[in-house]
Amino acid sequence: MTTRTQRANAIRILAIDAIFKAQSGHPGTPMGMADISEVLWRDVMRYNPANPAWCNRDRFVYSNGHGSMLLYALLHLSGFDLSIDDIRQFRQLHSRTPGHPEFGYAPGIETTTGPLGQGIANAVGMALAEKTLAAQFNRPGLPIIDHHTYAYVGEGCLMEGISHEACALAGTLGLGKLITIYDRNMVTNDGPIDGVYTDDTRKRFEAYDWQVIGEIDGHDPEAVLDALTKARAETGRPSLIICRTTIGQGCSEGYAGTHKVHGGVLPADEIAKIRTRLDWAHPAFEIPDAIYRDWDHRPAGREAESSWNALFARYEAAHPELAAEFTRRQNKGFPANWQSLSRDFVRSLQDAPKDIPSRKASQNAIEAFAPHLPEMFGGCADITPSCLTRWSGSSSVCFDPAGNYVDYGVREFGMVAMANGIALHGGLIPYTATFLMFMEYARNAVRMAALMKQRQILVYTHDSIGLGEDGPTHQPVEQLASLRQTPNMVTWRPCDQVEAAIAWVSALERLDGPTAFSLSRLPLKQHNRSEAQLRDAWRGGYVLSDSTGTPDLIVIATGSEMTLALDSAESLRARGVAVRVVSLPSPETFDAQDAAYRESVLPDAVRARLAIEAASTLYWARYVGLDGDVVGMTGFGESGPAQDLFRHFGFTVDNVVTRAEAVLTRIKSRKTH
Repeated sequence: MTTRTQRANAIRILAIDAIFKAQSGHPGTPMGMADISEVLWRDVMRYNPANPAWCNRDRFVYSNGHGSMLLYALLHLSGFDLSIDDIRQFRQLHSRTPGHPEFGYAPGIETTTGPLGQGIANAVGMALAEKTLAAQFNRPGLPIIDHHTYAYVGEGCLMEGISHEACALAGTLGLGKLITIYDRNMVTNDGPIDGVYTDDTRKRFEAYDWQVIGEIDGHDPEAVLDALTKARAETGRPSLIICRTTIGQGCSEGYAGTHKVHGGVLPADEIAKIRTRLDWAHPAFEIPDAIYRDWDHRPAGREAESSWNALFARYEAAHPELAAEFTRRQNKGFPANWQSLSRDFVRSLQDAPKDIPSRKASQNAIEAFAPHLPEMFGGCADITPSCLTRWSGSSSVCFDPAGNYVDYGVREFGMVAMANGIALHGGLIPYTATFLMFMEYARNAVRMAALMKQRQILVYTHDSIGLGEDGPTHQPVEQLASLRQTPNMVTWRPCDQVEAAIAWVSALERLDGPTAFSLSRLPLKQHNRSEAQLRDAWRGGYVLSDSTGTPDLIVIATGSEMTLALDSAESLRARGVAVRVVSLPSPETFDAQDAAYRESVLPDAVRARLAIEAASTLYWARYVGLDGDVVGMTGFGESGPAQDLFRHFGFTVDNVVTRAEAVLTRIKSRKTH
């Protein structure tokens, strides 16, 4: 049997070998947290390396993810499908061991970390998902959802504002199965934390209503094990274990405990000294068989999952309907009648009797779909009455652990990052809401949702100068273009109830990335469609109104500007211009259609094009070309009644007609010359 020190040293050696070979990386944290990790991953955590997706596994989130070689070493040693050759390829192009942990690259990586603070927020979301699903599905004597979420954080994570947002809410929600280990090594990339980070972390987390354990010696395995045991015994509060560690433990004086080892590559002579100091006589990337045997978690993992399978079999026999529902959710399936139910609802809106804001149309869609998809898990950053994300069956988890709605408070960044964790956990479909302008607070978490291709739905309301009197601080201009240019993101800016419902169905059915809605505060006119137009509306862009024959001009619009486009088209037709009006609520969905369909809607031969949208004009160049024009926003908004603002910024029939005629004249002139 190998010793704890030998097993921890295997982590240290793999880290320094891989970083030296790559000549890039962060050796200090893997070396400093090796002793903690040996205890957590061998003695405490429950997981199965042979089945990393086992639903009742403990989750591990490495929030200070720049020290990624710690995680890769743990996955390799524990028996996950991550080979020594993968370790050798650390930080190389197309490797499974990139510079920061990336979800989907290697088994066992629960979330992408690197942007400090977001990992702990993801972990809060995972712990909330565990608590909610346990309350929804567990029955006496049959706890099919019963696992912990473990997170590592460093000073950098705790300095980031998002850690305050998420950790405060974790205490409020009583997430007793969230255990966070704070690596208090007193060093950042710039140097010692003196004068930079002087918070009393204990008092801070006690004020959040967390159990705080320590400070303990992070290099004393028995102290770490005792702390973890105490943390697991606390079920009503999350726990923070403060571990005092030495960054670069095992390095020589001058490196250990300093910022030099935080993100720098150790020189060859120092690595040789470390090997001597750690009594490690083996060549680079060579781990003795005895250490591999003692690290191998596959037998324990198989036993843990097998026990759970037996538990689930008893559960299934006692509660067959609940078991079927649980399995459906885990597999991201839909009810048998989903196709007919969802499409019939969309079709019924063709005859909607009144004009309503698209935010209200969104709420109606939630009301229609949520009873059939109980995994829909909503929430809002303190403006639910404005965003309209509650429905008649909403129940806040703040008061009901089995609920389906989160009152996130004024925490936009924390909200979206938590929703990423909820989506990653599985079993729930998170949707979150705020004003489109305040997407900016959460921008990096939105980007991470897209980077990880996670299904969460971003409900953004008050989407233009139509917000009115609250003025330019609340009126989005550039945000929609930013979302549309984010890889893996799909956006919808519906013009009426039909398009809003289609947006919801499309978002719910999309399994490989987030979807953002841009919804109006003002009522939107309900538009007539033929069956063919209704069918094409699902394709993200379609002809809503047309003239006979080949059009002279194509007008493209979205959302609240669709009525202006249709009215302007009528005025132009009265002047003898053949106008086609195209609704383009989801450019990404339209762009994914086949070339023949795109050509049928936006024929290349028609160069005279005009886009209308109360947002940044720059995005639309891809659709109107060099010869076209855009009626949109080229600066910030103003404070005033919405209709006054639309007139002031040129969203009028007269201005659209004038701009359209200028496009036609310009193209005619070029053809003549």
